[in-house]
Amino acid sequence: MKKIILIAAVFITFSINIFGQSSDAALRAGRDKDTISRDASGKLLTLSATEHATRGEVYMSNRLFPQAREHWTKIIENYSTDLNTMPKALFGTARSYQWERQYEKAVSWFDKLLKDYPMTKEGRDGLAFKGACQVRLSRHWDAAKTYQQYVVMFPSGEKIESAHLNIIDSLREAGKYDDAIDWVNRTRTRFSGMPAEANALQARLRMEIFRGNWEKAVQAADELIGLRKFSGSMTSVDEAFYLKAFALEKWGRKAEAITVYSSIPDSFSSYYSGLATEKLKTLSPQLVRPIASVSSNMTKDYPVMYKAEILRYAKAKKIDGRFVLAIMKQESSFKANAKSPAAARGLLQLVFDTAIKYKNQTGYPNLQPDDLYQPSINIAIGSYYIAELKDEFNGMYEAIAASYNGGEDNAARWLNRSKPKDAGIFASEVGFAETKAYVGKVMNNYRVYRALYTEDLNRR
Repeated sequence: MKKIILIAAVFITFSINIFGQSSDAALRAGRDKDTISRDASGKLLTLSATEHATRGEVYMSNRLFPQAREHWTKIIENYSTDLNTMPKALFGTARSYQWERQYEKAVSWFDKLLKDYPMTKEGRDGLAFKGACQVRLSRHWDAAKTYQQYVVMFPSGEKIESAHLNIIDSLREAGKYDDAIDWVNRTRTRFSGMPAEANALQARLRMEIFRGNWEKAVQAADELIGLRKFSGSMTSVDEAFYLKAFALEKWGRKAEAITVYSSIPDSFSSYYSGLATEKLKTLSPQLVRPIASVSSNMTKDYPVMYKAEILRYAKAKKIDGRFVLAIMKQESSFKANAKSPAAARGLLQLVFDTAIKYKNQTGYPNLQPDDLYQPSINIAIGSYYIAELKDEFNGMYEAIAASYNGGEDNAARWLNRSKPKDAGIFASEVGFAETKAYVGKVMNNYRVYRALYTEDLNRR
């Protein structure tokens, strides 16, 4: 089994590196072609629809959105009847604005897509992303209606489960609590015995905690625990017990809260177990609780790489270097040449449209995408970025990690609906499965690094 896992890990790393190499080569080729595909005034020439689509997708995959839109615009203006490329051009234009957080523009372009091509794959995805943009614009009631439209139009669509769950959260954020509970019940009926049922119950549990309905929160937690259907869902048994204990604590039932917190075994592989341990230190200092311990062989899995660069750049920005290592381990496994399918590059997997914001402050005014493969540049820009996130989220490392993976605006929204501002409550509110798993892994890494090393990255 260990050999199979190792082979799989090597394959995944190999695939990411091959993707990075081919994507970088495609980007360089696309830029070279664009240079010679212009008239004397510098205006892009009209090429075939397929060529514009190909170059547009290369730019999109590398998060160079204005360059991508230049090609999508050519398709829209010159090939409006091409059924192969026109939906892609409209969708790509809308998504590029969404990635740039120009949500009003994104919605208008999604509407153009939905007007003419609603039954295409781009149309289905566009409807879901329109709802996501409305959420970012705090138009929660409109978002709920958009997601309900998806449920009606595409009952077997690729995003049908997330549409149901987004309806629940959108209605909650719109203050339509009874309607949200109704959709919890609808979702449970529609997806009985499936991961979405557990997610719907967890959504209700979060809502009751947000409203301070501690008794109802405990009831929802018990119902969630009683399902015993956590596999494949966005929640876990440790999270359910933590949220139950939290509600009991707030309800004034301290002894019961201590019992439930104690039922979560301490482990470096469970984010909520570490939180439970910290809670018990406060609630019951005299309690003897078995605590996970580090061993010397763990340094192989949690090494200190690029120590000089991390201490130089992270310390200057008052960031714990162990947190930088926790992110680096999760993002690239310390491979300086790593590139993801989302065009994130280098040790800290920085995307170019984020990195370029800090090029002047970090001393790299002529920053190019390939520069992010250089460790010193990557760590310098990454440390500056993490420091900004730390200031934005008042030092809550969970929010920093969520923002790093899922975007600042999403992390800000999840923090806004976290009430009270407890780290574990915030983590439960993270709305993307990938980002939620990422937060747990990074925080587990950080906990181990703190157990193994001092702030100066020396072995304890």
